[in-house]
Amino acid sequence: MTWLRVFEELGSEVLHRHELLAAGATGRGLTSAVKGAHLLRVRRDHYALPGTSTNLLEAVRVGGRLDCVSALHEFGVFAFNYSNTHIRMHRAASRLRSPVNGRVRLSRENRHGARLHWLPLIGEATETSVSLVDALAQATRCQHPWHAVASLDNALFQQLIDPDDVSTLFASLSCRFQPLRLLLDGRAESGVESVLRLILKEAGLNCELQVVVEGVGRVDMIVEGCLVVEADSRLAHDGWEAHVRDRGRDLELARRGFVSIRPTYQHIMFSPVEVRDAVFRLLDANRNFRSTII
Repeated sequence: MTWLRVFEELGSEVLHRHELLAAGATGRGLTSAVKGAHLLRVRRDHYALPGTSTNLLEAVRVGGRLDCVSALHEFGVFAFNYSNTHIRMHRAASRLRSPVNGRVRLSRENRHGARLHWLPLIGEATETSVSLVDALAQATRCQHPWHAVASLDNALFQQLIDPDDVSTLFASLSCRFQPLRLLLDGRAESGVESVLRLILKEAGLNCELQVVVEGVGRVDMIVEGCLVVEADSRLAHDGWEAHVRDRGRDLELARRGFVSIRPTYQHIMFSPVEVRDAVFRLLDANRNFRSTII
């Protein structure tokens, strides 16, 4: 039996020594597998396969569980920045280690960007990760409000959480986070679409979401009844065919009297003021445009 098969059958990405021994491994076999780079010794008596998520390895190595935006990434839920590992710690946790070296005790100087959270858990956790509800609650505390709403929207859209989960989650948050609940909309198909919606709503613009336009199909949103705004989050490797299809949609929208704009992920996430100003300029131009053909 291969090591991959053992991990698959036991259903975990990180296994304790006693679990591997119970599955038929030997102490000598574990040592040999680590030396041969077939297994990783994450921390004392904890093993993982090569290729396991770096964030997950760091959380286990420190002595906690994957949390917040790091856990959201593993769940497949939108999170704006998960480069630093977020770790949920038990109040009584001891023998904490550096996230990059299981032989070195954790200190303020060797955290390598890891962020530790010590709040009690809401839901049931695994040995390596908090629940999705816990991860969303902590991500709401850690992220910019727009990004927090985008994470919650994305979990709702994927039907990974339901209204009861949302109630449980917000019950664990302080008063200052409660207004965010009114901004949730599970119709958004991506996190970047949620952020785009919030940019425009904060600017005082009326946005209709997921509108079906005859001859075009569904568009992300129509702003002020005349401007179609779509979040272009696709990557360059989607190819020329996708580009042509999008341009065809834009042409058909124009033929039907709609102005359209398609800001990219980079514009929406890093230059929201530019996106807002461009939308206002297009709306002004649409109101003032001379429709008589000379």
